[in-house]
Amino acid sequence: MDGVTVTRLAELVAGGGVAVLSGAGLSTESGIPDYRGPTGRARRAEPMTYQRFTGSAQARQRYWARSHVGWRQIGQARPNAGHRAVAELERRGLLAGIVTQNVDGLHQAAGARRVIELHGGLDRVVCLSCRERTPRAELERRLRAANPGWEAAGARINPDGDAVLTDAQVAGFQVVDCEACGGMLKPDVVFFGENVPRPRVDECFALVAGASLLLVLGSSLTVRSGLRFVTKAASLGIPIAIVNQGETGGDADASLTLDAPLGPTLTELTARLPVPAQ
Repeated sequence: MDGVTVTRLAELVAGGGVAVLSGAGLSTESGIPDYRGPTGRARRAEPMTYQRFTGSAQARQRYWARSHVGWRQIGQARPNAGHRAVAELERRGLLAGIVTQNVDGLHQAAGARRVIELHGGLDRVVCLSCRERTPRAELERRLRAANPGWEAAGARINPDGDAVLTDAQVAGFQVVDCEACGGMLKPDVVFFGENVPRPRVDECFALVAGASLLLVLGSSLTVRSGLRFVTKAASLGIPIAIVNQGETGGDADASLTLDAPLGPTLTELTARLPVPAQ
C-alpha cells in the first residue's frame, strides 16, 4: 500500500462533502466475484439481458434456477472492512452520499444510510405486470416449495447472483409467478439492455454535482453506467479520487489513483482521519 497516496487521499476526504461511487471490486472481499477485476479476468461473463429474460420462458427458467443457487452465497455475504470503512466515513459526516453499482445490499448491511442503488437490489423481486415488490426471501420460500428435492451445486457464482449450471441441472426447475396477479417476476435489478430509471440517474447526477470530491471505489469504469458520473465531475472541476485494483476508464480524469485492495486501504484511510468529538 502506498502510504503517501493514502495520506493525500485522507487530506481530500477530510474536507467532507464526498460522493462515493462504488463497484463490484468493493465486494470481492465479501466473497462476491466481479466481472472485470482480478477475480473476473479468468471468467467469461455472460450476464442475462432484459430482452432475453422477458422474451423466453426457457431463459427465465435458466435464470431463476441459477439465481436460486447463487442467492445462497449472495444472501449470506457479509460486509467486509471496505464497506464498514465507508459506513464509518458516513457516520463521521464526511459523505454527501453513496452511489453503488452493486446489487448486494452490503453498504446498507454495514450501516450506511444514504445509499442510491443505481442498478437496484437482489433482495427484492418486482412483478412486471402489477409492479408489486416483494422480499427475495419470500420468493426463495416459494421456489423451494415448487421444487422439492431439487439440488444443483454451481461451479461458480457471478456478480449478478447467479450460479453457472448445466442444462441437465436446469431441466425440470419450476418457475413461480406473481401471487397477486400471475404476472412475470423479475429481480428488482437493472439487467443489461434495460435502462436505469431516469429519476434515479438524475438523483445520482445531483449528488455528484453537489459534491466536493468524487471517490470511486472498486469500479473499473469500463461501461458508461458508472463512467458518466466521473465525466460529470470532471466537467464541473470536481476532484476525483479512484481506489481500484487495476486501471480504470476514469484514470485520465482523476486527481489521485491508488491501485490497492479496498478493505485494507479504506481501513487505513479511516485511521488517518480525525474522529469527531461526541
